[in-house]
Amino acid sequence: MSAPTIGVEEEFFLVDADGLPMPVSRAVLSRLDGATSDHTQHELQRSQIETETSVCRTLADVNFELRQRRRDVAKAAGAVGARLASSGSLPTGPPAQPQVTPKRAYIELERDYQQLTREQHVCGCHVHIGIDDPELAIDVLNRSRPWLPAVLALSTNSPFWDGVDTGYASYRHEVWSRWPVSGIPEPFSSRADYEDAVSALVDTGAVDASARLYWDVRPSARYPTLEFRVADACLTVEDTLVLAGVIRALVMTCAEEAGRGVPASARRYELVRAAAWRAARYGLGADLIDVAGRQAAPARDVVDAFLAHLRPALESAGDWQLVAAGVTRMFDQGTGAVRQRKAFSERGRTEDVVDFIVEQTAA
Repeated sequence: MSAPTIGVEEEFFLVDADGLPMPVSRAVLSRLDGATSDHTQHELQRSQIETETSVCRTLADVNFELRQRRRDVAKAAGAVGARLASSGSLPTGPPAQPQVTPKRAYIELERDYQQLTREQHVCGCHVHIGIDDPELAIDVLNRSRPWLPAVLALSTNSPFWDGVDTGYASYRHEVWSRWPVSGIPEPFSSRADYEDAVSALVDTGAVDASARLYWDVRPSARYPTLEFRVADACLTVEDTLVLAGVIRALVMTCAEEAGRGVPASARRYELVRAAAWRAARYGLGADLIDVAGRQAAPARDVVDAFLAHLRPALESAGDWQLVAAGVTRMFDQGTGAVRQRKAFSERGRTEDVVDFIVEQTAA
């Protein structure tokens, strides 16, 4: 399989000088122009904003666009006294008062889910990989499931919530898991089986539209892509690029196995879910669950096996060196969660951690 197209969405917090959420997304959007204006939009909370790349062919293209978006949005935020922060959660906490964006979809979301919506003050990084074949998209979704906890572990960047250290590497994952349709989905037998599941959820009012399927991986409701939503928003562009490269290689590897007729291995839903929780709890700082081996193993061993599995695809796409070096850096310097905790240890306050996040976001 040749390297498919790739697109990345990054969600950000808008914060004031004290590191508190600042509901100014409309004012920030009004100060954008050009490509960044066309690829930036509101998020659920008025103190959040989302950017997206165009459809890209290479990680070099993704890199250029991510940096352009962050630079332009940070400048527009600065014009209204705000700062841009890329983290899965905001260390100083969610807004003291509701800040839900006054758009119909978000108003209806708050109407239906109440406090859950008002507390949903988290940011993720979503990676879209182009797949034109609807059946292949479901096959790849099924085959990717056991590896998603490793992707989450690499992305962990939300250790603080409401002014305290949660003990988790990705507390965003735990907050997100409260939605009725979230987490890693069970496998589907076909596209028709997937569509039947979606219809049942919509018909019963469990969700109001397919866009409300908050699974960690899903066929996109808008594009001919498979959308991976498992990752925290990353501190730096470098971290985001590693995640994007890993996810595209995972899709390529799964598609290649499907093309060769390799049977998809059955993995117990309970074990995959437990593996995701372990990744959210510890990141790369303790044993992860080797889903295929049905055992706990050091994070380095699990991730090394993951990269070995992906290496042919990474080399084919020209991404091996960037990804391998990035993963080594994460183990040496820590994921975003580790670096946030280090900033807290050195600087002393969660407000100072927000300052660190803002610095890294624009680095």
